[in-house]
Amino acid sequence: MQLFYNPHIAETNTEFSFDREECRHIVKVLRKSEGDTIHITNGKGELFIAEIILADVKNCTAKIIDRQLQAPKTYYLHMVVAPTKTNDRYEWFLEKVTEIGVDEITPVICDHSERKVIKTERYQKIIQSAMKQSLSYYMPILNDPTTFSDFIKKEVTGQKFIAHCEDSQKMSLKRVALADHKITILIGPEGDFSNEEIKLATKSGYTPISLGKNRLRTETAAIVACHTVSLINS
Repeated sequence: MQLFYNPHIAETNTEFSFDREECRHIVKVLRKSEGDTIHITNGKGELFIAEIILADVKNCTAKIIDRQLQAPKTYYLHMVVAPTKTNDRYEWFLEKVTEIGVDEITPVICDHSERKVIKTERYQKIIQSAMKQSLSYYMPILNDPTTFSDFIKKEVTGQKFIAHCEDSQKMSLKRVALADHKITILIGPEGDFSNEEIKLATKSGYTPISLGKNRLRTETAAIVACHTVSLINS
């Protein structure tokens, strides 16, 4: 199934027109014509099944013939992850956690972060593509980048965890994460969180966790954490 995304489509719509770029993709690339069926989501859990009534590279219009609602997950996962030195590794993380199942992502700038310039527009496109690829009808929230000190001041509800590499007492995520809960997980940069950041997070109610015996890269740790929470809720 080819899934299209448009945040503006709603249940009140009876017809829908695509922008010029999507019109060209539908008609020229997918070779769709009048009478063909297409699927559209608004990223809010709704799937709209539509029939093309006008197939033109400059004006492609479809008539809504059915609407379905995808039940939301029973848990809520917020991944707070420091940007990686190499941008494509962070993009890979975004793609994979969207496919696995994440609800919110916040890029966080830490003391040891080597890259502090974040291209959120590019990230948003990757998340959108991954959502469509995995046939999910929920678009994860991508927050603006923030510093660790600013984020840790925010009031966060639910279970709160921080994954770090220091040799100290830590709980295994798979043993402490609860099903059907809101969960926030902090993942640091290549140089790990600083001692001050770990102390601040712990003081703010974040439980130190382990993601296994091996030392993991930032993007790998984030994907392992996301997958662990997904399995607990499966």
